[in-house]
Amino acid sequence: MFRREMLFETKTDYANKTLEREIKLARNIQMELLNGSQPTLEKGQVTGYSLPARLIGGDYYDFHVLPNGKLRIIIGDVMGKGIPAAMLMILTRGAFRSAAESTQGPSETLTAMNKALYSDLRTLNSFVTVLCADWNPETNVLSYASAGHNLPLVVKSNQDIEEVPKVKGVMLGGLPQNTYKENFVQLLDEQLVFFYTDGITEAQNSDGDMFQTERLRKVLQQNYAEAVEDIENSVIESLDNFTENVQQKDDITMVLLKVHQGQTKVSSYNSPVLN
Repeated sequence: MFRREMLFETKTDYANKTLEREIKLARNIQMELLNGSQPTLEKGQVTGYSLPARLIGGDYYDFHVLPNGKLRIIIGDVMGKGIPAAMLMILTRGAFRSAAESTQGPSETLTAMNKALYSDLRTLNSFVTVLCADWNPETNVLSYASAGHNLPLVVKSNQDIEEVPKVKGVMLGGLPQNTYKENFVQLLDEQLVFFYTDGITEAQNSDGDMFQTERLRKVLQQNYAEAVEDIENSVIESLDNFTENVQQKDDITMVLLKVHQGQTKVSSYNSPVLN
């Protein structure tokens, strides 16, 4: 009996270690995908950050330079956590990469993505919220469409920050033949656009209080004159100070786009991969 118990424990220990290695490998793959090739732009800075609540997560962001010189940005949040959400995130990424090559604007992109993902999402009883935007560096017009996602914030100065004009849309996987509406905003030099998932505003401290949009606005207002990487780091630092290392329930993801007339600075940063 003792030898059987020892053998069972040995097999269980081996299976647990194998699973742990596979999860870490999945995280590495996910971080590599989020840290993919970055575009070369003019007249702007862009950066992205994603921190899973668990080893792997369901948040997603991506950049795609269009043949006409526009930058297409997407940020999304898969319903759920962990491995199932990460698998759906990969499907979402594939749908975006495919749609970005064949659609004319954000609304068409989301419509094509919903068509591609609807069947799988309904089978899995899941949804994905997504915000897709095109930035034209020549006209500084940002056009965008939303599939149930938070609208981005535009920081115009340390005293002026507002959400982009409203546009409504159903989450991907909500309706089989849904089409999405589009809106736009005219950006000016040195203005910042902040895209985010609700893991930021809903981050909690030990008392159960949420970070909320007002704290986020204050951080952006105080740091809007800095480079996008520095603004990003300020948001991360503010979140860390607020949560005081409390384990978060949701993934945290952001994309920052800043308009410049001068030299381009394009980068992407993610949380370090755990080995």
